[in-house]
Amino acid sequence: MTSPAVPRMSGRAAMTRTALLAAAREAFTTSGFAEASIADVVAGAGASVGSLYHHFGGKGELYLALFEEYQQRQEVRAVQAVRAARLQGEDEPVALFVAGSRAYLDGCWAERDLARLFLAGGGPPGFELVARRRYREWTRRNATLLRHGPDDAGEPWGDALVLVLTTVVSEAGHEVAVCETGDAARKLAGDVLALIGRIAAAP
Repeated sequence: MTSPAVPRMSGRAAMTRTALLAAAREAFTTSGFAEASIADVVAGAGASVGSLYHHFGGKGELYLALFEEYQQRQEVRAVQAVRAARLQGEDEPVALFVAGSRAYLDGCWAERDLARLFLAGGGPPGFELVARRRYREWTRRNATLLRHGPDDAGEPWGDALVLVLTTVVSEAGHEVAVCETGDAARKLAGDVLALIGRIAAAP
């Protein structure tokens, strides 16, 4: 199963699609994917069952669209943070990685309803493959960002270390999303990023 491409559409159709996604977000994060029904979604959106199938093809595609759009927002957050750090004169790869990771973790808290939903599992068939593909893309982007960072042999960061750092941030995102308060989420994120900085600085 693959996520549906966002088609070009009229203003009214775009509004219907947005309403369906918002209603699906509420239904899925409240009841879980399995328990939420198409009836819940269309009622929340003030739309018809036919419009849901027209835009998404079914409940599974709605879930995947929510996931893809959440991941796109997370990517934008990270890219903008890295760009802002560069504009301020930062060019050290690990510092840029930390800047992007901080924005990612902030997003995990800001959209913790979705982060918790996707962490809980139980999505439609094929979701794990889609999530794994996204994770590999994220790892490749981090490898590109860190390609000039030295390891203890004076060489660029190796694939294993990039994978470890990406995994640490990913797992931290899960924990940030389930924190009880914003202060706790920020502290956890700060502690993780400080640890990454110490790992990078280790001789």
